[in-house]
Amino acid sequence: MDFLSRLKDGLTKTRTQIASIVGLATAFDEKFYDALEEALVAADIGLDRSLAIIERLKKEIKTKGAETPAEAYRLLKALLAADLSYKDSAPAAAATPRVILVVGVNGVGKTTTIGKIAHALRKQGKKVMFAAADTFRAGAIEQLRIWAGRTGADFVSQHEGADAASVGYDAMEAAKARGMDVLILDTAGRLHSKVNLMNELEKIVRVLRKHTPSAPHEILLVIDATTGQNAMAQAMAFHQKFGLTGLVITKLDGTAKGGMAIAFAQELKVPIVKIGVGEGIDDLQDFDPAQYVEAMFGELV
Repeated sequence: MDFLSRLKDGLTKTRTQIASIVGLATAFDEKFYDALEEALVAADIGLDRSLAIIERLKKEIKTKGAETPAEAYRLLKALLAADLSYKDSAPAAAATPRVILVVGVNGVGKTTTIGKIAHALRKQGKKVMFAAADTFRAGAIEQLRIWAGRTGADFVSQHEGADAASVGYDAMEAAKARGMDVLILDTAGRLHSKVNLMNELEKIVRVLRKHTPSAPHEILLVIDATTGQNAMAQAMAFHQKFGLTGLVITKLDGTAKGGMAIAFAQELKVPIVKIGVGEGIDDLQDFDPAQYVEAMFGELV
């Protein structure tokens, strides 16, 4: 099964839910728009965003002269794909190694995501190093070490409870000395409301920049799709504090909240760079907005 097929399979609950609400609409009346609003809200796009999307769709229908629901849904999909097409406005820094800091709360799949990113990079022939800067959670260092072994990545760590910023600095030194192309730092899962843990993450960033002013070159927030918009406050706090460069959405397989991707993209204006639809090592793929919207909506009519 190719990735698009797996994505469609993963978003079946979202697509079925939407289709059950809007699939019988036959005319552009208030009943049609009410059903569409209900479907978008049910997919976890949010009420205010759903209403705004519908107002934009009404204008598109009028401008483009759409006459059937099928034409309207094609316009809707194009509109949503455009909403998901945010690009990082800052040009990628040409640096070696390229430093990627991965953040997020516990349980979203940060360490597994790191392993899958490394797997893809290794297939491209890149030399990758992991830094175990999650020194807080028991077993985190060993979990990352296992992923290093699976992917052929180099590995730098200290003991459990060590200063995470110190791990980051040592890793920068080692990555440069060993000629690594990419350095990926795992970090402790931290709630945005835990000031001391956020301060620790801020210290990691500060130390990295002391070593290399442009680092980290990417700050990726990993989000669990099953939590939907409940993770929005976390994402906003991380973005305001550190300036996220990208989002990684995991656990999309089996969720009825596929619309949360649209909500996050609209709210943060940060690109979704990767999505995960399964446990397999190849089940984390580059995000394609049009592909995602097609998997989410399918052919409704």
